[in-house]
Amino acid sequence: MFEKLILYIFTEHRGKAIGIILGLAASILFISYGFWQTIFIMLMIALGYFIGKKIDDHTDIEAWIKHLFKDKY
Repeated sequence: MFEKLILYIFTEHRGKAIGIILGLAASILFISYGFWQTIFIMLMIALGYFIGKKIDDHTDIEAWIKHLFKDKY
């Protein structure tokens, strides 16, 4: 019964469910670690997601990093 409810929620209301979970996680982080530490954690999660997406898309990470940090002169 509980499994069917969870499956229904994640198929019919996926965005709302993910938003609630992320909001809960953010509030726990804010209460536990404070504002700046939570912002740092969220930035590192976003950076990890971005790099992971590049790897999943089979992007050449080394070339991308070299392009990112090349001299602008």
